[in-house]
Amino acid sequence: MKPMIKSPLQIARFEYRPKLPASLKGQVALSLGVPTQSVADQSDIKALFPNTYGMPLITFEAGKVKEYPVKNVGVILSGGQAPGGHNVIAGLYDGLKKLNPQNRLYGFLGGPSGLIEHQYIELTGELIDEYRNTGGFDIIGSGRTKLEEEWQYDKGAEICKKLDIHAIVIIGGDDSNTNACVLAEYYLQKKTGIQVIGCPKTIDGDLKNEMIETSFGFDTACKVYSELIGNIQRDASSAKKYWHFIRLMGRSASHIALECALQSQPNICIISEEVEAKEMTLSQVVEDVVQVIVKRADHGLNFGTILIPEGLIEFIPAMKKLIAELNDLLAHNTDFNALNTDDEKRQYVKGLLSKESCEVYRSLPKGIARQLTLDRDPHGNVQVSLIETEKLLIEMVAKRLAQLKAEGVYKGKFSAINHFFGYEGRCAIPSNFDADYTYSLGYTAAVLISEGKTGYMSSVRNLTAPAAEWIAGGVPITMMMNMERRHGKMKPVIQKALVRLDGAPFRFFATYRDQWAGETSEFLYPGPIQYYGPSEVCDLSTRTLQLESGK
Repeated sequence: MKPMIKSPLQIARFEYRPKLPASLKGQVALSLGVPTQSVADQSDIKALFPNTYGMPLITFEAGKVKEYPVKNVGVILSGGQAPGGHNVIAGLYDGLKKLNPQNRLYGFLGGPSGLIEHQYIELTGELIDEYRNTGGFDIIGSGRTKLEEEWQYDKGAEICKKLDIHAIVIIGGDDSNTNACVLAEYYLQKKTGIQVIGCPKTIDGDLKNEMIETSFGFDTACKVYSELIGNIQRDASSAKKYWHFIRLMGRSASHIALECALQSQPNICIISEEVEAKEMTLSQVVEDVVQVIVKRADHGLNFGTILIPEGLIEFIPAMKKLIAELNDLLAHNTDFNALNTDDEKRQYVKGLLSKESCEVYRSLPKGIARQLTLDRDPHGNVQVSLIETEKLLIEMVAKRLAQLKAEGVYKGKFSAINHFFGYEGRCAIPSNFDADYTYSLGYTAAVLISEGKTGYMSSVRNLTAPAAEWIAGGVPITMMMNMERRHGKMKPVIQKALVRLDGAPFRFFATYRDQWAGETSEFLYPGPIQYYGPSEVCDLSTRTLQLESGK
């Protein structure tokens, strides 16, 4: 294998040794809790998962020396990238080798499709050493293939039998771990002897609950974005002439926007969940932004920062209804696809929408209206990441400010710059927190596999304490599930965690946001991720976790 060319930081990060919970440093014993149940729809979930429903929570404790049988394992990186994925694999590998040196680890290439198409490599210590503490998913690649059909499960079982693989670890978000749960149930029903373990991954932060305090990658991504926001705020304070509209990743929840607001204290941060709870219109969202801009202009401050969650547009009730109608109308509409010009498509859509949705559609700038009718995602839904919400708000805010200026209410100058921070954070070199957390998740998965468990998600809790005090174990994936409508059918899925408006992080934000919006900016400048230095600087968890833990 050709050696990788490394930067000085990469070389230094290779020397970093991730910290482990005390329970994983020696021999491990399992402590079983009480039987669990799903978060909702208990009878439906139990009927669908008779073999994996109701399993107990697992916590690791110090144990006695024991011999473990050989367990060959396959690992899959699924979905979008998140910082720390390589360390999950490194922790999994190290854990397997410690528990039995004869254990082997295989990586399926390109995500779940690698399992189906039998594309794989053996992950050796030499190869894994090239990727320790690095960002990205490039060691084996990732993909968005869904494991949903029995023929896919059977093809996976074929390669597992050929390679004598006893377990599969799926590293992914809520959809990927839902697939892991279904796969675990199927393999138990078919008595294949193949275990399935999940690991919680997504920078969006919406895979969380009482047993999964945070998904990995969220910490690093938010630190990267917050550094960029801080840099922009320093520039805004220096130039004193631009309003920066910054859209941040996070389609289904506003966790990233909220965490970045807590780290950087912008003038405005829109929280999608609050917009939905208040049943706000798009015009009301714009008016809230305009009021802050006018107030600051009264004090000669014609600059500032505004954070916008990627999924905002779907949380505005009227927009949500419009998008739902468009999804139904355009999913398999060959007549629409045959139209050539944007104007033809626009007129065609207006003729099919309900009166209320048509009025909303007419009110949108043509560019945004066109983006709503672009190609759908694999689920048939609008691709929210392609909708430039920040540009929509800039256009509507500018129009409203012009009206207020004509009325003599607004006396400032409005110049706006738009930004979208997404891919900049997904493959960053993981923070110390994420490097430690992901390594522990992988090591925990190795123990769960060696103990013969399946249908569990690797869990590491108590994350605001020093790593030695973290609590490792496993949580049944069925415990996190409910029934939701997908493609017109009710399906079992892991329940997404939205920003709780009664939670400590949002309440803290709500207490101080007027102060941050006022005539005296209180910008914070977090700076780049701190990899070296005092623990209280380098090993901090997110502000979200600290506030949720009462710290």
